[in-house]
Amino acid sequence: MHIVVCVKQVPDTKIIKINPKTNTLDRRSAPAILNPYDAHAVQEAVRLKKLHGGTVSVLSMGPPQATEVIKKSIEIGADEGYLISDRAFAGADTLATSYALSKALERIAKDKPIDMVICGKHAIDGDTGQVGPGIARRLDIPPVTNVIEVSEVNVKNKKVQIKRKLTNGYEVIETQLPCLLTVEKEINEIEYSPMPNMINAARYESIVWTVGDLENVDRVQLGLKGSPTIVGKMFTPPKPEGGKRLEGNSTEQVKQLMDLLMEKKELFTTSATN
Repeated sequence: MHIVVCVKQVPDTKIIKINPKTNTLDRRSAPAILNPYDAHAVQEAVRLKKLHGGTVSVLSMGPPQATEVIKKSIEIGADEGYLISDRAFAGADTLATSYALSKALERIAKDKPIDMVICGKHAIDGDTGQVGPGIARRLDIPPVTNVIEVSEVNVKNKKVQIKRKLTNGYEVIETQLPCLLTVEKEINEIEYSPMPNMINAARYESIVWTVGDLENVDRVQLGLKGSPTIVGKMFTPPKPEGGKRLEGNSTEQVKQLMDLLMEKKELFTTSATN
């Protein structure tokens, strides 16, 4: 079984600042890390490899320094890593990103057919969750989002059973291989990397492709040219206000509560019908 995990290098959002002039993330203000959801995606791919055999590859798009997240993936247990890096990819939104990654996946599959693609639920610097399903649509394979458990894989019959999280519960479904999964953090725990993995990661040289290494690419769909959306503004949301403490005896507290409720007039809407 061949599993490919799409990973992204992102700024550490616990540290990063927003540029007040451009209203965009100041990526120089924070260290770059492997997107946390993608780390869990790699860990899940490694777990499945241990159970069913095969190979785990990782794929990323970014500048040359994005090879660091590939090394981190090798440390977790991936076998090989691909980076597509070219100025033609710069400025891509989720639509253009999914197009470029799908073309890279087609190139990988030409040499080694892909049984499953795994992505993190979303990237912490964009929080859209659009790239994974976008890749699946372009590759014409079924996407399954918000996955918290891959319970059964039948490589021979090309079937996989998956548990996914819904807004008000859970859903267990079966789908065909190849497919694309986007995973939640609770799907697993990131394990400590053994020393051989760390040594292998330190020595690993990623396979780097430019746009010229991909086949049948429409350059109009890459980078800024292929991006119909732009970020208009980014801002830090205000901190939520704490609850109001009611003081006094029970009668006084009830009066204070009623006064607060009456201030929220939208809670008391009425409608009349004839």
